[in-house]
Amino acid sequence: MKYMMLIYSGPATGTAEEEPGGSFQDWVNYDKSVKEAGIWVSGESLADLTTATTVRVAPSGERTVTDGPFAETREILGGFYVIDVPDLDVALDWAARCPGSRGAGAVVVRPVAEFDI
Repeated sequence: MKYMMLIYSGPATGTAEEEPGGSFQDWVNYDKSVKEAGIWVSGESLADLTTATTVRVAPSGERTVTDGPFAETREILGGFYVIDVPDLDVALDWAARCPGSRGAGAVVVRPVAEFDI
């Protein structure tokens, strides 16, 4: 079954040792372990939030494009993995190993919907 792991970083703390999400090498090691385990489907790190654009379409069909998002939250979606594992318990184990789950970070695990069309 495929699961998406959405990686959210918490607020910055000011020092490299305290930054949420671990070091660059932690991410390199985790990425390597996911791929070597044969469960990696896809994944990407997202560019800085300041590069985001939000599109909304009103019921009238009028489109509004703004910089952002400017959510009322301090957590920022920083990237994702899609993994293919037997069940939710295994997906949760991999999420717990993710450097993004440490400190103020969080990893949200959601099953990928599959449609027979």
